[in-house]
Amino acid sequence: MTKYCLTVACATTRGIVAAIATYLADHGCNITDSSQFDDTETGQFFMRVSFTSEEGKAQDALEKEFAPIAEEFGMTFAFHDESVKMKVVIMVSRFGHCLNDLLYRVRIGALPVEIVAVISNHMDYQKVVVNSDIPFHCIKVTKENKPEAEAAIMKVVEDSEAELIVLARYMQILSDEMCTKMSGRIINIHHSFLPSFKGANPYKQAYARGVKLIGATSHYVTADLDEGPIIEQDTVRITHAQSPDDYVSLGRDVESQVLARAIHAHANHRVFLNGNKTVVFQASPGSYSSERMG
Repeated sequence: MTKYCLTVACATTRGIVAAIATYLADHGCNITDSSQFDDTETGQFFMRVSFTSEEGKAQDALEKEFAPIAEEFGMTFAFHDESVKMKVVIMVSRFGHCLNDLLYRVRIGALPVEIVAVISNHMDYQKVVVNSDIPFHCIKVTKENKPEAEAAIMKVVEDSEAELIVLARYMQILSDEMCTKMSGRIINIHHSFLPSFKGANPYKQAYARGVKLIGATSHYVTADLDEGPIIEQDTVRITHAQSPDDYVSLGRDVESQVLARAIHAHANHRVFLNGNKTVVFQASPGSYSSERMG
């Protein structure tokens, strides 16, 4: 049996769930997991359904046969083969904690993605990336060569057929053009001290103010710096007894965890853009294991 998931977004109206369930049943499919959300503020409806095709139907056949229902309800929809891992390009500068964490999670099968390339504006992590049998590209970025550098980055993305770019502490600002072109397909991670502590050494600034919570935010990248739709956040408590180095260490841990969870949700098609926000469906206990192993 082939496992698929169907994602749907449309204006809310009566009969959507019934239409989807009836379609799947009539086409020899068995629903294994289902999540839905009706946003009463925006009038938008979102749904994600995992199912098995007991008749082994091909994805293109499912899409073609579902099209009349999608047209009736004005749906944006997609079918995804759950056995196919999402191709990802990771971009990193000189902080490697998120990169190393992602390499490990992918290696043990904890993230259902295939890292097809790593891009950096420095050479620091070439060896660790190449040792993981992943192509490494060093693309220097300056004020003078930014358009050429971004063209080179996009060539790597397109040649590798990557569906997602992950900024794993990549310290260069992407152009508005690139953000627009890759809308909904670039995920970033940063500490959650903004806007209070900007610039260099935010953790030392937070220590000087006696902050009691360290947090991290993962979001989609938009032209508005660090203001894209949020996918995942978390915090860790700290005390007066901890040093600035402890702040940094705890911050790196929470950044790595939050970024991994955001990628996991995106790669399993559990994230829906909803204006300036997101709808993120959580995996049920019975489905997480299969999703984790891709």
